[in-house]
Amino acid sequence: MTESRKRALMAVLVAVVAVAGYWAWQAFDDRGLPDGFASGNGRIEAVEIDVSTKTAGRIREVLVNEGDFVEAGQVLARMDTEQLEAQHRQAEAQLQRARIGVETAESLVVQRQAEYKAAAAVIEQRAAELEAAQKRFERSERLVTTSAVSQQVLDDDRATVQGATAARSAAEAQLAASDAATHSAKAQVVDAKAAVDAAQAQLESIQADINDSTLRSPRAGRVQYRVAQLGEVLSAGGRVLNLVDLGDVYMTFFLPTAQAGRVAMGSEVRIVLDAAPQYVIPATASFVSDVAQFTPKTVETAEEREKLMFRIKAQIPEALLKEHIQQVKTGLPGVAYVRLDADAQWPENLSGTLVE
Repeated sequence: MTESRKRALMAVLVAVVAVAGYWAWQAFDDRGLPDGFASGNGRIEAVEIDVSTKTAGRIREVLVNEGDFVEAGQVLARMDTEQLEAQHRQAEAQLQRARIGVETAESLVVQRQAEYKAAAAVIEQRAAELEAAQKRFERSERLVTTSAVSQQVLDDDRATVQGATAARSAAEAQLAASDAATHSAKAQVVDAKAAVDAAQAQLESIQADINDSTLRSPRAGRVQYRVAQLGEVLSAGGRVLNLVDLGDVYMTFFLPTAQAGRVAMGSEVRIVLDAAPQYVIPATASFVSDVAQFTPKTVETAEEREKLMFRIKAQIPEALLKEHIQQVKTGLPGVAYVRLDADAQWPENLSGTLVE
């Protein structure tokens, strides 16, 4: 074979390979999907939760490590509560003092009420004395005209009436003072009870801080990071751990305008991970962004509008996650396939439910 014929044959082979490669690339890019389906690349994500301190303090214990699975309510770490416990004892003492204050104020009310009754009795006594003195004076006034009694007796009876009147007025003033003192004592009871409520609230607040010093997992999940270590002093709100909620796992992927506009909420999605292509994971479209993520500088033409990409969230069922919680890992890349037409039939390789 001549050199020129060899070169011609090589050129033909290269062309054939190029054409075959192009068609293979097209087939791979479309992923063999029939009409009514679309696909996009994405990564497995999950809701992250920071476990933080409520108040400033020193970390006394950290009971979990990175990668550990934890249950909702499980104790993850404890903060030092020595100072809070001292404040709690002080608040208990203040509460006891306030309760004694209520008892003292109530006793004072009883005393003031007794004084009021005594003052009322004195008024009755002074009124009776005044009435008797007025009768004697009136009698003396009649008898003095007949010289049956002397002028001195009349003057003495007049002075007795005036003294009895003054005594009754003094008794009435004492009754008014006793009444005011009783109201004041009752007000002291109200104030003392308010002090009890304030002390009780302070005690409960400190107890809540002590309870919050035991850091518990708000949900079941996996420890992703230990942000702080034993003995570190953190400010209020300082992060101790970062958890991944394995009950809220999803994949985010992107579709162009024409396809994203056909995705309905609740549309069926199938996820295939690069690390385990033999498994098909069912999911549901739970979110379609109403704002384009990749926007060209101009969107005036139909061609430019087709370049808009919208974010879609494929939510994996919680029951399925619980069943395979040990295998759930975030960050894994894969492909999400979404059904755009409810009447379209899934391809055979995507029709399964978490099966090979």
